[in-house]
Amino acid sequence: MSTKLCASDLVPAGFIAERITRVGDETCILLSRTSATAACPACGRMSRTVRSRYCRQVADLPLSGRRVRLLVRTRRFACDAVLCGRQIFAERFGDVLPPYARRTGRLEHVVHHLALALGGRPAARFAQRLMVPVSNDTLLRVIRRHGLPPSAPPSVIGIDDWAWRRNHRYGTIVCDLERRRPVSLLPDREPATAEAWLRQNRQIQIVARDRGGAYGLAAARALPDAVQVADRWHLMENASRAFLDAVRKSMRQIRKTLGATRVDPKLLTAAERLQYEGYLRREQTNAAIMALAKDGMTIKEIVRRTGHSRGLVRQVLRGQRNDVFRSRESSLEMYLEWLDAQWAAGKRNGTELWRRLRTQGFRGSRRVVSEWATRRKRADKADAESLTRTPSARTIARLLTTNRDTLTKSETVTIAAIESGVPLLIAAREIITDFHLMVRRKMENQLMPWIDRARDSLVASFGNGVAKDIQAVRAAIVSPWSNGQTEGQITKLKLVKRQMYGRGKLDLLQARLIGAT
Repeated sequence: MSTKLCASDLVPAGFIAERITRVGDETCILLSRTSATAACPACGRMSRTVRSRYCRQVADLPLSGRRVRLLVRTRRFACDAVLCGRQIFAERFGDVLPPYARRTGRLEHVVHHLALALGGRPAARFAQRLMVPVSNDTLLRVIRRHGLPPSAPPSVIGIDDWAWRRNHRYGTIVCDLERRRPVSLLPDREPATAEAWLRQNRQIQIVARDRGGAYGLAAARALPDAVQVADRWHLMENASRAFLDAVRKSMRQIRKTLGATRVDPKLLTAAERLQYEGYLRREQTNAAIMALAKDGMTIKEIVRRTGHSRGLVRQVLRGQRNDVFRSRESSLEMYLEWLDAQWAAGKRNGTELWRRLRTQGFRGSRRVVSEWATRRKRADKADAESLTRTPSARTIARLLTTNRDTLTKSETVTIAAIESGVPLLIAAREIITDFHLMVRRKMENQLMPWIDRARDSLVASFGNGVAKDIQAVRAAIVSPWSNGQTEGQITKLKLVKRQMYGRGKLDLLQARLIGAT
């Protein structure tokens, strides 16, 4: 059943459209209020005495591709309450048209959400196409004026840092893990700042955090009864990194085991020759630092004498600068599985493989595929010459933790030699594998025996770190909470920050991030 559409249906509720005119590209609608009385904003008393009238001009939602301007007849009433200090007042229109507003409430709602989604300049350009003429500064003022939406106090939070400017300045984000939304942004990542915010939220019962000590210290001081949960992803990543460090410490033994203590520069490619020359220079630096350390010199004194950084000296003393060759990311990385399948099927012509890859979207040159095919042919020859080039520590760590069925002949021989010649490294691999298994299967009862094993291995530093933070690690194993949601909100925050070209202040970032949820 169809109903007749009248002019008053196009305007906000409570108004009557008296006249509609068209001026240029704009539609003007003259409005008046239906009620005969108005309430005094000071004392609330109703009044019928109209003293004067004036016309308010406000913008409304566009109509048929045209901007809409409302001309609202506004009446001034007299308040006859004896004790009221206000004698004359203008009638109020509630949320439909707030006092002093130049836009209707429904248009303000659209402008606000447009600003939250796009920011300043992008939202202003898009608003022009929607026939809602607002400037970028107006959009940012609307975001700040509306502020943060009300929310219930969180009881389970995730806390982590985010970069204002990487390696220079950081902030802190706090998320409500139960409602899956950000709660607050803090200007820095100092423990005192986080502690002050936590003291204002005593109702928090669970704090999920990364493995850094700052947030753990702040939570322990502000909320001693709260349960701290270490992030599981960081635990797994720290374990893998600890094994990589163990491989780097064992590189001299690995090269000795593989019989590759000498490298023939004539057999190297141009890129490998440059890496080898850099390795020789690093070895000279390592020898000088180790000689000073053997004389009983402290790290600070070694830094002063050699001029090298403190971090480099520590790497040398920990045996983490022994790689000869360092692997680089290849453009073939995402196509390696397909190439391996083609190779196993007997298709070993580099040019033909390149042509087939082009049909799958590969944009690299033919030389890249031809070099891969050449290296693969050499790798299939498991002779002594193929073992003279020791892989990088990262490559060895990957091969040691990869299923043996997916390795080539030369890789299998290399790993077998390492397993027989460096037993401490294999013991470290088993310890790290057991840790991953313990976290995945939530076997919390095996944590203490695992720590005892780790302390007597090449991954002792990781084991000591787990022992120091054992309560949070134990909670990470048995608890369903983790900090993955917080990492996702940080990704969203980075997007918002980059939309504003990195110039958004903390209140604006917070309003856009939290208001959008």
